[in-house]
Amino acid sequence: MKTTNEVQALNSFGKEEEIEFEGIYGHYVITQTDRLEVKRYRFAVLFCGVSFFCGLAHWVLLGAEFAWIWLVLLTINLGLALQWIHIYVRPLHNALKVFWAIGCIGLLVLGINQGINNVLPAIAKEPLLTIAIGPLFAAITGLGFKEFFCFRRPEAIGLTLFVPIAVLGHLSQLLNANTVLIMLTTSSLLLLILATRKFGMDASSDIGDKSVFQYLAKQGIVETL
Repeated sequence: MKTTNEVQALNSFGKEEEIEFEGIYGHYVITQTDRLEVKRYRFAVLFCGVSFFCGLAHWVLLGAEFAWIWLVLLTINLGLALQWIHIYVRPLHNALKVFWAIGCIGLLVLGINQGINNVLPAIAKEPLLTIAIGPLFAAITGLGFKEFFCFRRPEAIGLTLFVPIAVLGHLSQLLNANTVLIMLTTSSLLLLILATRKFGMDASSDIGDKSVFQYLAKQGIVETL
């Protein structure tokens, strides 16, 4: 996409730069607010990756005690990423948010029933408990799929494949603990790579062709922009 025009628009907060693009269905504008959302999304994904990796490293090197802190941070940043992610197809976006919400409830219930320090050891010992927080990893998988669908990044497809295989492998007990740990660690590294590489991209790439989504919004197919 090429910029066709730059305009200055006033809003209730003052001046906001708007950059106009030519899309399939006509002109559309990317505002400073759009770019700020993209920046927030990218930082949220980065902190997801950091929390994911540090949580696993903490567990392996220091033991399970207090490793739950990283899981909580992962959950918070995942929620923020899903808030700012640019997915305009309403059912898909809402599904990821629902998965996240169910996973939050499951984590809370486990924390109350097992004791917060015992959440991860309990899941490791009783694979069926994975169901409680499994939706969180489903949301991560959805995020990875979105990134692969839009940008065809190999780390995104790796994330999309390894996370569900690891979680389902542990739940079904078809994979041993070491294999699950290796796959989750690989997934966390792929998420870090994905997040880091996104900072070199223009914000408009994350937003996409808004003229398409504006057209589909009129048909009631996607969320209103």
